[in-house]
Amino acid sequence: MGNEVDVINQAVAATSALVGKYLTFALGDEEYGVPVLKVREIIKMMDITSVPQVPRHVKGVINLRGKVIPVVDLRLKFSFAEHGYTERTCIIVVEVALATSKVMMGIVVDAVSEVLTIAADEIEQTPEFGERVTTDYMKGVAKVKGKVKILLDLDRVLGTDGTIALHAA
Repeated sequence: MGNEVDVINQAVAATSALVGKYLTFALGDEEYGVPVLKVREIIKMMDITSVPQVPRHVKGVINLRGKVIPVVDLRLKFSFAEHGYTERTCIIVVEVALATSKVMMGIVVDAVSEVLTIAADEIEQTPEFGERVTTDYMKGVAKVKGKVKILLDLDRVLGTDGTIALHAA
């Protein structure tokens, strides 16, 4: 019985840690959310300078008020079909924590939706998909207004494959 209570308490604590404000955005027909505290700004699409020998989802770098910031296309990072940019496509500039520092990065999304305050009763833990499916980039799933929104852990999404190494280059 003690183990069950511990598991329930851990689940409640994990869900409580996810409560808060999220910037939600679309990639195709799906909605995602990132903590507002990670977002520095939202900018319209601009010219991105390509960088050789980086993964396909790394679009390159932008010069944002004198700072060079790497840009990742989340659609490609998640292995979605490539999609032409529209007037709603934008770059969300976020702060990502690495083991030794924090860096600014841009993520290309199809459209920014809204800022939502997500309550504990709207959040569920990440579902299990089996041992061959990695979901550690997901903090949880929110059910808001009848829609499911995947809450992302940007530190894991952007810091797991050398994407950040571009920043040091």
